Amino acid sequence: MTVKEKEIPIPAVLAPSVQEPIVFLEEDEDFDALYEESVKGFHDQDIVSGTVTEITRDYVTVDICFKSDCLIAVNEFQNSEGVLEVEVGDTVDVYVEALEADEDGITYLSKRKAEKVRTWEKIGDIYEEDGIVRGTIVARIKGGLSVDIGVKAFLPGSQVDLRPVRNLDKLLGEDFDFKVLKFNQKRGNIVLSRRVLLEIDRDEKRLKTLEILQEGALINGYIKNITDYGVFVDLGGVDGLLHITDLSWGRINHPSELIGMDDTLNVKIIDFDKDKRRVSLGLKQLTPHPWANVADQYPEGAKVNGKVVSMTNYGAFIEIEPGVEGLVHVSEMSWTRHVKNPSEIYS
Repeated sequence: MTVKEKEIPIPAVLAPSVQEPIVFLEEDEDFDALYEESVKGFHDQDIVSGTVTEITRDYVTVDICFKSDCLIAVNEFQNSEGVLEVEVGDTVDVYVEALEADEDGITYLSKRKAEKVRTWEKIGDIYEEDGIVRGTIVARIKGGLSVDIGVKAFLPGSQVDLRPVRNLDKLLGEDFDFKVLKFNQKRGNIVLSRRVLLEIDRDEKRLKTLEILQEGALINGYIKNITDYGVFVDLGGVDGLLHITDLSWGRINHPSELIGMDDTLNVKIIDFDKDKRRVSLGLKQLTPHPWANVADQYPEGAKVNGKVVSMTNYGAFIEIEPGVEGLVHVSEMSWTRHVKNPSEIYS
């Protein structure tokens, strides 16, 4: 073998190729686990807090730390005049209506439903604590009234006031305090009472009124009821009777001639039975007795005008002022004719 032959290179024998093993990164190992982790803690019908991140013509985007976009209809942030009342960066409580509800994976939320659920929870707490709610009477419905206390509630007609209200429509738009009589969130049923609170107030007033009641005292009250024989006056938790004979020194046929329902009166206590809590009132007693100065005001021989208030077979009674009447005898009615009955002269 020559030197030249020794220098000829011998081709290298290539070893068979070996495929590199595929290595999975730790975060790509289980997509199902990652999805479950991303939705952990979120469920339909939950109420969560979020931050407003974007406002468009139709939707408000809220970040609740969920993996997909969360949208609320923009009209839920508009007031009655259509003015938008939200800004980017505001924090709001929202109700989860549906997680990833469509093919785009969008989650839909509701601000109004969140407010409604919170309101129900608040009213439930008030009911449990025997508290008071304030609301607005918004409609007349069968059996009573509908009241807005954040959610709709029912006010039975019997629970509106201490006494029957003839015209419930006049209460529409009025704000009042109410006691929650019944509360059932599952059935969406809330029953209110205003009467219960008025009864409590009346009892408190009664104790104060009884302390100041005494014969001869003057007191204010309002007309609670009118009957043929007189009127009942609410003096502040205590009712007093103002008899028809104590309304006026003059003649009246019915109390309604002088007094109207719900009128306010200043009356005098003419009798008070503390044991029976019976109070007799007088209105005419606030003015002097009309006969006190009759002799001076109507001297013998004076001419006066009057009104025929009563007639008998023997004459006619003439009222010359309330409480002062004079008799014109049938024999004094005419110089020229024989009058057998006053009706021949007076009608």
